[in-house]
Amino acid sequence: MTINIITLFPGMFNGIFEESIIKRAVSKEQVIIILTDLRKFGEGSHKVVDDTPYGGGGGMVIKPGPVADALSSNADKGHVILTTPRGSLFSQADALRLSRMETVTIICGHYEGIDERVTELFVDEELSIGDYVLTGGEIPAMTITDAVIRLIPGVLGMDTVLTGDSHYDGLLEHPHYTRPPEFMGIKVPEILLSGDHEKIRLFRRKMSLLKTRKQRPDLFNSHTFNDSDRKLLEEE
Repeated sequence: MTINIITLFPGMFNGIFEESIIKRAVSKEQVIIILTDLRKFGEGSHKVVDDTPYGGGGGMVIKPGPVADALSSNADKGHVILTTPRGSLFSQADALRLSRMETVTIICGHYEGIDERVTELFVDEELSIGDYVLTGGEIPAMTITDAVIRLIPGVLGMDTVLTGDSHYDGLLEHPHYTRPPEFMGIKVPEILLSGDHEKIRLFRRKMSLLKTRKQRPDLFNSHTFNDSDRKLLEEE
């Protein structure tokens, strides 16, 4: 898979892409990450990429020309995403969908936004990572990239663990415990020490349901429960 990122601040990505799972995935050529510096495609001797908005108002707007040229610099732009607060809320389902694509290009939004003609001509979808505004689209691009890369087959080395992730099936993940069996007076639930895999599975499912109901009632209320889920909830 190839992920192209068009940004005014490529240096912001150095840390996150040079550590941990992403670094290993790149070194094993499971993913290719291309950082494209939008400033290199700026206009004139000062490499200008923005201008004042038509119609007045504060702030600056990224010009369409530099973005179009940056997109053209990549042989295959694939599926083009614009990170913007007005975009659809990025979800685990989106991460899974994108991880199955050969090439994804992420345009990092900035300033007051990008000329709307870029969206009309080149963008396949607009994504947001939350209902708040950041100084730029770089952190959303990092978030999307991280979420997508970990879902590429073989990247984690144990793909079956993904089925227990929060949001994988619309619920939050169950609590986790490790040694010691007791810490500051709190004991690990006995069932996790029982060795009974079916009871452990049901316990974890129940905890997942309860945690979702408590912390994300919006997810809980929209979830489709099977008979086993309803039985676990009735035990409460």
